[in-house]
Amino acid sequence: MTREACRSGIVASVSDKTVWRWLHEDAIRPWQHRCWIFPRDPEFAAKAGRMLDLYARRWNGRRLREDEFVVSADEKTSIQARARIHPTLPPRPGAPSLVEHEYRRCGAWAYIAALDVHRAKVFGLCERKTGIEPFDRLVERVMLKHPYRDARRVFWVVDNGSSHRGDRAVRRLQAKDKRIVLVQGPVHASWLNQIEIYFSIVERKALTPNDFPTLEALAERLFQFERHYESIAKPFEWKFTRDDLNTMLDRHKKGGHLPIRLAA
Repeated sequence: MTREACRSGIVASVSDKTVWRWLHEDAIRPWQHRCWIFPRDPEFAAKAGRMLDLYARRWNGRRLREDEFVVSADEKTSIQARARIHPTLPPRPGAPSLVEHEYRRCGAWAYIAALDVHRAKVFGLCERKTGIEPFDRLVERVMLKHPYRDARRVFWVVDNGSSHRGDRAVRRLQAKDKRIVLVQGPVHASWLNQIEIYFSIVERKALTPNDFPTLEALAERLFQFERHYESIAKPFEWKFTRDDLNTMLDRHKKGGHLPIRLAA
């Protein structure tokens, strides 16, 4: 940049430090960029709004009853068990834990989980792969537990994964249990699904560093963390409302950018 400023005749000479100061003081910074997703779902507002209403314990303009529950569910795919080729060394005073960079792959789980968003209750399964049958096993596990087995309705908030997408999934789950209301979010809206927050916590607190000698050890870590999480957690303090959504979409229509972050 310094050479270009001199070559184009803007200045006779200038230091690198001065050029960087000019750039950082300027309103437009072309070397910076953000990735974002254009909302292509024509029903984005309606679908996302239903999710946000449920987080506020509302459905079709009415308050949910005490025996109605909201469950957020999804799959965290391909969680590898990585056995380090040398043992991990514990932290010492003034020194961090040392984790060997090289490892052996010991297989991978698909972690399928559901979160009761108003009770901070977690249900998880480790499956060899994702799909309709593994997801239905999770649904069955939840619906057989108290208080869901005695519920009036249980709303399942999901994304557009193949195991719970479209009208066919709605009919399939309704055939299993008429009390299930499948609420499918719009495309590219996993950031509105609260189970993704739990998955990010799992990644940081239970899976980092990844050092598991077997798949069984990895599964046990996930299930132990579920029990620990339930003993200390409270429902997420969800602040993004339908009004916030409408404001965001209105800004987009008027020419502003829409800050929808890429899902992990």
